[in-house]
Amino acid sequence: MTTNPTRNPTWISDWRPEDEAFWNAGGKVIARRNLIWSIVAEHIGFSVWLIWSIVTTKLPQAGFHYTTDQLFQLVAVPGLIGALMRFPYTFAVTTFGGRNWTIFSAAVLFIPTLSLAYFVGQPDTPFWLMLLIASTAGLGGGNFASSMTNISFFFPDRMKGWALGLNAAGGNIGVSSVQLLTPILMTLAVINLFQASPVDGIFLQNAGLMWVLPIAIAVFGAVFFMNNLTTAKSSITNQLAVVKRKHTWIMAYLYIGTFGSFIGYSAAFPLLIKTQFPAISISIAFLGPLVGSLSRPLGGLLADKIGGSILTFWNFIAMAGATVGVLYFVGHKDFTGFLAMFLILFVTTGIGNGSTYRMIPSIFREQNLFRVRGKGDAARAAALKTASIESGAAVGFIGAIGAVGGYLIPTGFGKSIAMTGGPSLALAIYLAFYASCLGLTWWFYLRRSPQGEGASSLAEARV
Repeated sequence: MTTNPTRNPTWISDWRPEDEAFWNAGGKVIARRNLIWSIVAEHIGFSVWLIWSIVTTKLPQAGFHYTTDQLFQLVAVPGLIGALMRFPYTFAVTTFGGRNWTIFSAAVLFIPTLSLAYFVGQPDTPFWLMLLIASTAGLGGGNFASSMTNISFFFPDRMKGWALGLNAAGGNIGVSSVQLLTPILMTLAVINLFQASPVDGIFLQNAGLMWVLPIAIAVFGAVFFMNNLTTAKSSITNQLAVVKRKHTWIMAYLYIGTFGSFIGYSAAFPLLIKTQFPAISISIAFLGPLVGSLSRPLGGLLADKIGGSILTFWNFIAMAGATVGVLYFVGHKDFTGFLAMFLILFVTTGIGNGSTYRMIPSIFREQNLFRVRGKGDAARAAALKTASIESGAAVGFIGAIGAVGGYLIPTGFGKSIAMTGGPSLALAIYLAFYASCLGLTWWFYLRRSPQGEGASSLAEARV
């Protein structure tokens, strides 16, 4: 491979980000170019994934007679499908190449956007069919796993927290984009070329049509400005080794608490405002995902400096405190307090997303290096390569597990409201879950004692 950034080979065969001379000679330029277009594609993926968080709030006035619980199901099912899609998307990068898979994963987003644009204009659509249409938005959720896996190969270990945090934040902020722009652009007839009739001044079809051009741009960018890495090629069998690692499952559980909370609250927030504070416009809902997205790279940066496990531990304490605040203010129907506490909660989900994702490569690096301690430079180099492959697979796998929060949280709110008339029961359950995450973080990553699997204390390694 040449390090001349003006050339753009489809496949790069020589990639050595840990070599500082190689990195400074042009490697960082190529890595950043791939990061930029990865962020673009992932941003649109997240936007498509969360389209229904806004669309559901407008369905009743458009003539759809669905119950509140059914509306929450329409919000939740893309979260479940997105989580499931992350499993194959994780392994796709090392099988087909990061550039190739970005092209495909961006192009398939035409399916959920165009199908939404058609069916929201058909008020007689049965609920089961609308649920099926909403589920295709889950294709956008899969992009995160492949994008994060791909970018993890491009950057040196010392910069992974920053790079993965920036990549994830760029994607996460797509949630805020869709919730901010969709209500605005649904008022413009020009987007659907004046082919539809508005309902109460709203062109609901625009929620899907508005993403057609951005998707085309993402495909174009991936084709002409991204690369595949031959060093990122690996068999699925080798990657599946992470399933047998104890810490893969521990981190997946913690990631449900951070990212699962972010995507779950993001999906449910507009409808939660609509049901609990009917007088408040849902146009304010974008603020939650926005602050959560912007705080994610901060979490990665702080984790690089002080250690991911320490930051994660204190962050779960803050999450629990903010949840108590939301419980109090929603019970007293105080929207100002409710919004303030929820925004704090969103910030902590973002910081936790960054800190937990910084822990993953550190854990696999420390454990693989421990196994070859004293065996020479060749063994150390092989261990680092194994750690890179395993952490890349783990990033995607853990991301897939964590994404189930996008289904569990809206579903929990829907069931809680159906059973008790309010969301407090669901919030109490989420609070108990954060307490369990806090305990796991301390036990496995801060408690100074041997951690099993032949590894020294991960607390001493400051993962």
